[in-house]
Amino acid sequence: MITPAWTAPKTISALSTTRKGGVSVAPFDSFNVGLHVGDDEQAVLANREQLTNQLPNPAVWLNQIHSSDVVVIDEDSDLNQARSADALYTRLAKQPLAIMTADCLPVLLSSTSGDEIAAIHGGWRGLAQGILANTLTHFKALPNDIIAWFGPAIGPSEFEVGQEVKACFCELNANHQHAFTPRGDKYLADIYLLARQQLAQLGVVNIFGGEYCTVSDKSQFFSYRRDGETGRMASLIWRN
Repeated sequence: MITPAWTAPKTISALSTTRKGGVSVAPFDSFNVGLHVGDDEQAVLANREQLTNQLPNPAVWLNQIHSSDVVVIDEDSDLNQARSADALYTRLAKQPLAIMTADCLPVLLSSTSGDEIAAIHGGWRGLAQGILANTLTHFKALPNDIIAWFGPAIGPSEFEVGQEVKACFCELNANHQHAFTPRGDKYLADIYLLARQQLAQLGVVNIFGGEYCTVSDKSQFFSYRRDGETGRMASLIWRN
C-alpha cells in the first residue's frame, strides 16, 4: 500500500493499493480489485475483502465511465446501489470512497478542516470535461482550504497522445500547452501537470504526490497502456 505524504488533517486516512499482495493470477497478479477486467470474480472479492479489513467500513465503488459526473454520498444514500460516475464526495465519517485506476490519475481531496473528502478518477477525458471543477462545487470549503493528492498514474515520458487531445486541452486553457512535448507527429502528455494546472486555476494550491509512473514500474503497478489485459489499483480516502 502507498500512504499519501500530504498535509491532510490527522482525522483523514488515505491509501493507494499496488499490484502486490493479492491472490489473482497473471495477467491480473496479484492484488487486482477490478471486477470488470476479466479476472476470476472470487479472487477479486478476496482481494477486496483483504482491503476492507483495513477500512472502518466497506468502501463505496463506482462503475467508472470516463465522465465528469460526481456522486454525493450522504445519510440517505443506498451504499449497495450501483452508480455510474467518476468521482465521489462525502461528509460522512468512516465512509471510505474508492476509485480504480491503471494509468488514469487518482485524485484525493480533503478540506483542511477534515469535514469533507472526495475521490476522483482523472482520466484525460474526465479532466477535459471538467471533473475536477465539478467535484469542487460540492465542497463548502474554499479552494485554498482544500488539499489534493495525486496517486500513481501514467508518467509524462509514457503518455503518448494525438494532436486532437492536445487541442482539446489547449482550447480550455492556453497554459495547457506546457503539458505537451512533441514526439514525431504525436505528443507526450503530462497528466499530472494538466491536473495541477486545472486545480491551480480553480484556486487549489496545496497539491501533493505525482511522482509515480504506472507504465514504467511494472513490478508495482498495473498499466492498461502497457499490458492491455491487466488489473486495477484502488485509491481510497475516509474520515476517521
